[in-house]
Amino acid sequence: MRKHQLGYLDKREERSMADKPEELPLDRVQVKKAVQALQAFLKTKSTPDSLLLDESQHLSLLFTLWKIPKQAQTIRIPLPYGIRTDTDEVCLFTRDEPNMTPDQTQRFYKKLLAERGVKNVTEVIPYKTLRTEYKPFEAKRRLLGNFDMFLSDDRIRRLLSSHIGKHFYERKKEPLSVNLQSKKLALDIQRTIQGTTISISKKGCCCMARVAHSGMAADEIAENIDSAVSTIVTKLRMKGPLIKIIHLKSQSSVALPIYTSNLSNLTLIEETQKQARTAMDAKKNASKQKSAKKEQKYTEKNSGAEGEEEIPQLVPIVTPKKKAKLEKPTKKGLAKVPKPTGGKKDFFKLLH
Repeated sequence: MRKHQLGYLDKREERSMADKPEELPLDRVQVKKAVQALQAFLKTKSTPDSLLLDESQHLSLLFTLWKIPKQAQTIRIPLPYGIRTDTDEVCLFTRDEPNMTPDQTQRFYKKLLAERGVKNVTEVIPYKTLRTEYKPFEAKRRLLGNFDMFLSDDRIRRLLSSHIGKHFYERKKEPLSVNLQSKKLALDIQRTIQGTTISISKKGCCCMARVAHSGMAADEIAENIDSAVSTIVTKLRMKGPLIKIIHLKSQSSVALPIYTSNLSNLTLIEETQKQARTAMDAKKNASKQKSAKKEQKYTEKNSGAEGEEEIPQLVPIVTPKKKAKLEKPTKKGLAKVPKPTGGKKDFFKLLH
């Protein structure tokens, strides 16, 4: 019994090792060189106005996958160093509290955030206010431009997509859900605001995630890149080799490669595709053989039943004789009957 249990545990360990995602051996030295080269390029392109306003550009990772994902996925990525500045405006959508007006609901949640130590949220908008005051298209565009990030109460997150419009999703500013009933509300909101997300589509093999800004130090950017890559690799719902190439780029620069997958993964993918094709062919052949066996059994049963039945005797078919056509009398052959001359009186005489 104990040997059987040990063998079962060994099988489970083998399965877990097989299900583990691949580990990307990122070269930290190469990553830091790419970051420094990108920062030097952005300094040459900066203007006196941008230096005076302290404008920084977003730094993003561009992932190229080996295969197109079968299902869409959104991954939240916690980062060791925050990528948003203190001047970023954050808006929070909340649910409508019962027996409260929108103004009372707004004051209630502002007081709740202050009591929990949340200082990053600049505006609170109840759900009813969003439906009424931000219904016109121009109001939605103004709301989108006024804030850098949007959060939402997880209890109303599924209701927001029909009210905020498609422009929030096109600009990648869709609200991120937050549990406002959490005991660690300040920590959860801080992680959500200072972290990032990546949207993986099933329509292509490329996706991008913002991981830093140009005003950060090179070591901080490198650590954020390492953390983002490891999180994406562990949370990505795909089998086999995952990531083909990783590039680092800013809003106005070319993409610098920081990771390239080994070409041996290409042979692995080809082998898995061949195995999948052989499995599909085997299934098709098995189904064909089953259908052929069923047809053979059906024909054998029908042939046996026909052999047991009596063969009917052949009877000659007699063709019916055609009947002779009756000649129709013509108008010339009909004889005219003379009319009685006596009228009604002669008729009564004949009767007597």
